[in-house]
Amino acid sequence: MASDQTPQDTSPDRLRQLGWQPFFATQTDTEESAAHPPVRVTEVHRSGLTALGATLTVDLPPNEEITVRLERYVALAFEADVEPVILVTKADQTETPEDFEREAQAISPRVIVMTLNAKAPETAERLAPWAKPGQTVAFVGTSGVGKSTLTNLMTGANAETSDIRLDDARGRHTTRHRQLHLTPNGPAVLDTPGMRELQLTDAAAGVSELFDDIETLATQCKFRNCAHEGEPGCAVQAAIADGTLDSARLDRYNKLAREDELNTATLAERREKQRSTTKLHKRIQGAKKNRR
Repeated sequence: MASDQTPQDTSPDRLRQLGWQPFFATQTDTEESAAHPPVRVTEVHRSGLTALGATLTVDLPPNEEITVRLERYVALAFEADVEPVILVTKADQTETPEDFEREAQAISPRVIVMTLNAKAPETAERLAPWAKPGQTVAFVGTSGVGKSTLTNLMTGANAETSDIRLDDARGRHTTRHRQLHLTPNGPAVLDTPGMRELQLTDAAAGVSELFDDIETLATQCKFRNCAHEGEPGCAVQAAIADGTLDSARLDRYNKLAREDELNTATLAERREKQRSTTKLHKRIQGAKKNRR
């Protein structure tokens, strides 16, 4: 993939804007820093990259699938050690935005949930805790939920925007590639295309962290290999019986754990196949050289 790079400005203010921290200087010498100044890839498109010299915000339309989708985003954020913040956007389009906020908050007590109108003037101030110099804010979610509108608000850009369809909660892809915007005195803001499907791979730790309530209960089960399907002394089923745990949450936990396990195994097999192919290619090349 080609790289379209602009001349680098390595002034202190520019480095701070790129997220430079003082301890980075201890990891490289002066000559290497001069030869390879720090950059940030700001645009990713199939035609090339644009490079210039982490908070994850998830926006989703309020609908019946919000819990399932949000859990996937949050699990990946936890896996990547990124702070997730859930924004329930377009609060002006419903009379009961608190219902959606309550539903999103049930995902995890460790995740901040905010209900807002991306076009309201006070929204920028509400997002200020995640808009400090050196930070990176990434807006992700389905198409039409307000990612580009929020990007425009935080950066002063003028990205094209669109709405979601109410019948299936899907929108038109107005953002067609990932682009990082650098703000003069604030964070780097990443706008992303809408995602209609999100599969988990290599995210077992994130799933465990998201469902730590279930995994904590599992340690109290009578049997270590308890499948929580009716075994005697199952603490998870006991929690469902007394109403402290929703059975649907257990079902989603099992589904995501199985999906991650399957996808991770498939990925490992693919990597092993690639390694085997590479070794075979090297052997063939070596044999050809020996014949000469």
